Amino acid sequence: MFHVKQSDRKITRHRDPTHYDVIVVGGGHAGCEAAMASARMGMTTLLLTISIDQLAHMSCNPAIGGLAKGHLVREIDALGGIMAQAIDATGIQFRLLNTRKGPAVWSSRAQADMYLYKNWVRKTLESQPGLHIKQGMVEGFLAETFSGISAIAGVHTQAGQEFTSEAVVVASGTFLNGLIHIGQTSYPAGRAGEFPSVSLSSALSALGLTMGRLKTGTTPRLDAKTIDFSRTSPQYGDREPRPFSFKTRSIDREQVPCWITRTNEKTHEAIRAGLDRSPLYSGVIKGIGPRYCPSIEDKIVRFPGRAGHQIFLEPEGLETKEYYPNGISTSLPVDIQIRMLRTIPGLEEVQIMRPGYAIEYDFAHPTQLGPDLQVKNVRGLFLAGQINGTSGYEEAAGQGMLAGVNAALMVRKDPPLAIGRDEAYLGVLVDDLITKGVTEPYRLFTSRAEHRLLLREDNTDLRLMEKGHGIGLITREEIGLKREKEKMVFEGIRDLERHRVTVDMGSPHPRGTPFLKVLRRTGVVYDDLQKYNPSFIPVPGKGAARQIEIQVKYAGYIQRQEALVDKVRRLEAMAIPPDLDYDTLAALSMEVRGRLKTVLPRNLGQASRVPGVTPAAVSALMVYIEGKGRRGKTGRE
Repeated sequence: MFHVKQSDRKITRHRDPTHYDVIVVGGGHAGCEAAMASARMGMTTLLLTISIDQLAHMSCNPAIGGLAKGHLVREIDALGGIMAQAIDATGIQFRLLNTRKGPAVWSSRAQADMYLYKNWVRKTLESQPGLHIKQGMVEGFLAETFSGISAIAGVHTQAGQEFTSEAVVVASGTFLNGLIHIGQTSYPAGRAGEFPSVSLSSALSALGLTMGRLKTGTTPRLDAKTIDFSRTSPQYGDREPRPFSFKTRSIDREQVPCWITRTNEKTHEAIRAGLDRSPLYSGVIKGIGPRYCPSIEDKIVRFPGRAGHQIFLEPEGLETKEYYPNGISTSLPVDIQIRMLRTIPGLEEVQIMRPGYAIEYDFAHPTQLGPDLQVKNVRGLFLAGQINGTSGYEEAAGQGMLAGVNAALMVRKDPPLAIGRDEAYLGVLVDDLITKGVTEPYRLFTSRAEHRLLLREDNTDLRLMEKGHGIGLITREEIGLKREKEKMVFEGIRDLERHRVTVDMGSPHPRGTPFLKVLRRTGVVYDDLQKYNPSFIPVPGKGAARQIEIQVKYAGYIQRQEALVDKVRRLEAMAIPPDLDYDTLAALSMEVRGRLKTVLPRNLGQASRVPGVTPAAVSALMVYIEGKGRRGKTGRE
């Protein structure tokens, strides 16, 4: 069956219940952000999902944030998204990670009440004017062709409905040809208990997209009534929870602990005894799994010398006894799952409420996308989330928001929103996907960002709120508060330049020592400065004070990174002609030509990041571009 239909419906902008400015397919974290962004930008938006009850469902661990992921959540918030507000409203334990290291890698993480979380998101979506939510399985697309170029005209569903639109965002998660594996048992599903989307992958292929196959997995869920928590160690949240959202003033609800235990040699013996029935090691699973979040059986095989692996027992909500044992994702048979669990301290009599499983699913190779997440060869088709080969709620939400924004901007005929690697982790994520592609589920890390000292959690508002305001997602009041903070930081640093130590504090801060020098010393914090000079008045607010302290302490490092950014921007400014025939460039090897033709980089900076493209190849491209520019000025070719 061919799933791309030629639309015979004329696209018009009136109150037609089957026509929308933007259609979003999929109600996971990517789809919810895309739909909200589009609707808040004034677009009539349709969110189509297989199950309305599962909007923003946490199908894996009940948490938001983590290393680099916390940065991404705060960036989504600074641009005008909802994930940060959702976790602030429903989180049950908040922690700031990596505080023993520098501020560049401090990352926020929070346990969520997963049921309150998805209810909060659903209520927010249902309350948004211009956003319509319908339950239905999209099977294919309505498409039109103009001068040989395909353009999206809408979608059609399993129930025979057609909805027209100029822009469609596909955020299908793990549902494309989803196949669940538990031991030697396999069955089609998008998630446990939910139907897969079988036809949509074929429809994407029919539009010319190249598809691939990936694998991910989840842990068994445990009954808290059968866990002996006295044999585990508690892990508490921070005494003063730090909100994710700039809109949240404080978090004052009671927090709950998580619990830590470990696997041991008996656990590993039980796992090894079941490997012959593992779909991962018996050849049943063909998709490639995540290297940075492997299953417990993968850990045992890859790290045979490890005596144990840490497990975090995480509550899934305040009103449920279901626990998520973070660290033991598995697709082993249920009897082996039970056997291995009962070797772990505290879990000797545990009962499984839901077994762990692996899931294989189709994805679209993301090198087929532009930086706006629009498919290069299909106008109006945007992809976001796990369909692009990523893993994680946060990576999905960031892509969803960017895709939703750019779908709305396309309909408005405005320039797309572009975010650079030097501006945000979201920019790093998107550039990695569209330039390097994926061979396994992609996960964001602070180490992926070459300018991470500039991309801290604490300055996401200063970095991105102007962009959010420019597209209409950050209000006048919110941008006003950001600008006031920026002004306080600027004036606060100037004030430090004027003040000196007046109280005799002895070495190393004698009278007359400039405050800038005092604050750069280890152990000195901004709030302590008044004791060195009573006339000094600190700026109000923790946010501005934290900015001043970090900018002063790390001034030299920040300046060096900014100089590197300037060099990279010069490369980014050298656009590559979109019609460049790489086969005519004899200076490039066949391999380099092939890689460049696959990615079609837009500028020299992006070309330099394509895997396999050498510095010599970049230099050859630069010579060609500069030469073409000179020839253009003289009118000669």
